[in-house]
Amino acid sequence: MRTVFVFPAGERAETVASLDRHLPQQREPWVLAGSLYIDIDDEQSGHLFSDWDPDDVAAVEAALGHHPTWAVQIDISGRIDGTAEVRQLVTLLLEHGGVATDDYSDRAWTLQEIESGAEFDGLHFFDFRTYHELYHKR
Repeated sequence: MRTVFVFPAGERAETVASLDRHLPQQREPWVLAGSLYIDIDDEQSGHLFSDWDPDDVAAVEAALGHHPTWAVQIDISGRIDGTAEVRQLVTLLLEHGGVATDDYSDRAWTLQEIESGAEFDGLHFFDFRTYHELYHKR
């Protein structure tokens, strides 16, 4: 399972309402394309940041200008590529600002960087193929 965290600008209730509109008749988790499982995680009642490296938390804080207390967690099944679906969902969630993180880079990505195909340290957003080529060669 691969994971993306999205930290949308705005209130949590707005994000939940948007997910409800786009993925009706489901909640906690919402499911997209049968292989993306979407939920809200927070520090108070969930596990947000509990196993994160402090530098990764600091990168999110620096990008947002504050410490977020909740995020949208997207778990992507390994049975599918998932790139198009992740981009679709992240575009929806970040349309008013915020950042996203993935399992493959230390970057907090803006929507502009994701849409433009920006590259940092040899990787694009959710670039699992290149990551595996760079770090898992035999």
